[in-house]
Amino acid sequence: MTETGRIVFTPIGIVRSPFISTDGMPIQPVGAADVTAEVVIDEAFAEGLADLDGFSHILLVYVFHRAGPAKLSVVPFLDTVARGVFATRAPTRPNPIGLSLTRLIGRSGNILRIAGVDILDETPVLDIKPYIPALDAAGDVRVGWLEGKTETSFCRVADARFRSGGG
Repeated sequence: MTETGRIVFTPIGIVRSPFISTDGMPIQPVGAADVTAEVVIDEAFAEGLADLDGFSHILLVYVFHRAGPAKLSVVPFLDTVARGVFATRAPTRPNPIGLSLTRLIGRSGNILRIAGVDILDETPVLDIKPYIPALDAAGDVRVGWLEGKTETSFCRVADARFRSGGG
């Protein structure tokens, strides 16, 4: 942290995806399994990509750069009831940080080709982490207010709640 208590991040690259707007964009990677994109890493950070191509999946940490103002209560895409933002994956968060598990198709220099993309074009990338099932997959999981929702309902596209200022 800095002396002012602010946390400063430097983006390491950007996502180049087919989605220039949230209209019709998949809301979660599960609804975007066949959607491909590139993560273009700044040359200054390219050395950090060494050995990443041995992994099938990566976690992308990024900024919801076009999210509206933060809201502590939102109506999530799988519900009609307002929920606390921290019990949802809505982009209008106090710290608009996104996390997506994507399939790593390949790497060419400083460019990663990925699939399962639910991310807007030109989204700033903050970090990349390899997905490791033994460390990242949880057992004995509860899903809170999502209990009873069917997997088919998860494959949705963005609506007005995801436009700038939506939640």
